[in-house]
Amino acid sequence: MTKPRKPRPDVNRKAPRPAPKTPSPSTFPPGARAARPNSAGVVPISPHPQAPANAAPGARISRRAADRLRSGHLWVYASDIEAIDVDETDPQALLPVADNRGLLLGTALYSPASQIALRIVSRDAIAEPEWLQLLATRLRTAIARRKPLLTAETNACRLVFSEADDLPGLVADKYGELVILQLLARGLDSASVRAACISVFREELEPAAILERPDPRVRELEGLSAPGMAPLWARDTEQPQTGTSFRLNGLEFLYDANAGQKTGAFLDQRTNYAAASEWAARLGATERALDVFCYQGGFALHLARNCRQVTGVDASRASLEVAEQNLAANQPRLSANVDWVEGDAFQILRDWSDVLGRGGGQQYDTIVLDPPAFAKSKRAVEGALRGYKELNLRGLKMVRAGGLLVTCSCSHHVGWSDLEGAVASAAADAHRRVRLLERRGAAPDHPVILNLPETEYLKCLVLEVE
Repeated sequence: MTKPRKPRPDVNRKAPRPAPKTPSPSTFPPGARAARPNSAGVVPISPHPQAPANAAPGARISRRAADRLRSGHLWVYASDIEAIDVDETDPQALLPVADNRGLLLGTALYSPASQIALRIVSRDAIAEPEWLQLLATRLRTAIARRKPLLTAETNACRLVFSEADDLPGLVADKYGELVILQLLARGLDSASVRAACISVFREELEPAAILERPDPRVRELEGLSAPGMAPLWARDTEQPQTGTSFRLNGLEFLYDANAGQKTGAFLDQRTNYAAASEWAARLGATERALDVFCYQGGFALHLARNCRQVTGVDASRASLEVAEQNLAANQPRLSANVDWVEGDAFQILRDWSDVLGRGGGQQYDTIVLDPPAFAKSKRAVEGALRGYKELNLRGLKMVRAGGLLVTCSCSHHVGWSDLEGAVASAAADAHRRVRLLERRGAAPDHPVILNLPETEYLKCLVLEVE
C-alpha cells in the first residue's frame, strides 16, 4: 500500500507582509495625520486635537534616507521626508529626526525651502544650548587641524569645510588677517550662531575683522536673510578692515571682501598650483605656458616662477585686473613675462588651435585648464562631459610633444572615471597619447570624508603629452 504523500509547500507563494509599524509616540504627536505637501515637497504633520501641548516637533524619513544617515551621511532630501511636524510660519531651526519606525536618528538643522531639508548635527536629541556648545567645540577642532598649515609662506586656508568638519552648511576662510564666514543653511541663520562663531574666531585667531559673505545663489535657495556689508566684528570699529593681502606658497595675492567669486581666491587649488609649477620644471616644459580660466592668476603666477612666458585667459575683466595687481605684487619673485587675455576660453582655444592646425600660431610647453563647475546637478553631467572633451581636445592640439597638461574639474557629479574618459576621448581625437603623472584633489584644508562623497569634488589630472 502506497503511503499518502504529504502536500509540498508552495515555494512560489509569497509570505504575508507584516503589518506596518507605526512611529513611536515619543517622537511624534499621537494621532498625527498627513497633509498636502508644502512648496518644498515636504508633507507636514498636523497634531491631533488630543495631542499634548508640549509634543516635540520632528521629522519622519524614508527607510532609504535612514540607511544613508546610518552609513555616516548627514543629509536628508525633502523628497525623503515622509512626514514632518513644524509650524511652517515659524519653523524650528533644530528638529529631531526619526526613521519610519519612529526610532530616533539624531537632530538636524531644518531648511524648509531647500531640497536638502535636513542636515544632521548630532546623533542624539539636543536643544539649542547643546547645539551651540557643539558648534563652538567643532569650530575649535576644525581650526586646530588647520593651524599647522599656516606658515610664513602660506597664511590663508579654509578654516571650516562644512560637512567635512561636522558643521553642515558652515564655511569659513582665513585670508591673512581676515576671517570670512559663510552660513549656507537656514538653520544657521541666527544671531546666536553668529555670536558663537565670532567668539571662537576671535579667541583662536585674533583677526583684524570677521565678515559674512554668503553665496548669493545658496542664499536664494535657502531663503536666508541678507547680511549687511559691515563686518560682524572688527578690531578697528572706526575704519574696519575689509581688504588685505595674503600668501600662498610664498606668493602674494590681494583680497577684497567686497568683491570676487566664492569668498575670495580658490584656496582648494593651493597645492595644485605648486604641483603644476614643479612638474613643468621637472619635464622641462618651461618655455611657454597657458593658464585657461585663470581667474586672479593662481596657476599663472605659480608657473611664472619657472617658465619664460605665461599667458592667462579669462572672461572676467575684473578678475584679470586683480590678476595684474597680483602680478605687480610678485614681480621680483618671477622670471616670466606674463600677459592676460580677456575673452571666452572656448572660442579663444578654438581659434588658436585652428590657426595652429593651418601651420600658424605657436605651441605651448604647459597648459592648465581649470574651468568652473560644468555640472551642478546629475542631469547636467552629459553636457558637462561634452564641454570637458572639447576643452581638452583644443588644449591637447596646442601642447608640444613632451609637454604638460594639467586639467581640472570642480564638479562633484563628474567622477574620476568621467573626467578621465573625456580626456582619453579628446586625446584619441587629437591623435595624442597622454601619460598620467598624478591624480590630485583639493588641498588638505578641504578634507574628503569617505562617508560623504560630496566632499570629493575637485579633481586634477597631471598629464604628460606625447
